[in-house]
Amino acid sequence: MDDLYSRIVGQRGKVEDLMARLPGFGGYMEMNARRQADRMIRENVARQLQQQLNRLSEIEKTLLDAGGLSYMSKTRSAKTKLQTLIDRIATDTPGYAGFFDAFKVGSEDLEVIYAFDQAMLRYADQFKEQFDALQAAADQGEGVDEAIRGLDALTVEANEAYGLRENVLKGIE
Repeated sequence: MDDLYSRIVGQRGKVEDLMARLPGFGGYMEMNARRQADRMIRENVARQLQQQLNRLSEIEKTLLDAGGLSYMSKTRSAKTKLQTLIDRIATDTPGYAGFFDAFKVGSEDLEVIYAFDQAMLRYADQFKEQFDALQAAADQGEGVDEAIRGLDALTVEANEAYGLRENVLKGIE
């Protein structure tokens, strides 16, 4: 996944190779390939996060079976925050600025956006670990509060990190 940009650029057809030799058009093609990579990464991250979120229903059943009704409001809070993150990632702008767009995104900004997208891949791995920890706590009947707090804290941090991406797109940072 780290080399996704290189793979997309390497898959250009012969027409694109010819057009890339036109003055100024090569930069356009490179930016377009980066936008495609950005979109693909975000779709992948959103899919991975959705898979983890889907696990929460089974974990909640385990908790309920053990008499853990009091945990449901806590898991619902984490679930809502994670669903918000998934929706933001899945529907966000692909790091693109057209000729008439209010916010222009240059190649340096695309590099930063690409770094944020890579960070989201790392967050997806962290969410898997958090859900694994929550599942283990639910199965053992201990440490559930700590596991839910860890999941909730991760959702807050990931949402904040993704917000920084939007700031880059708007030229704020």
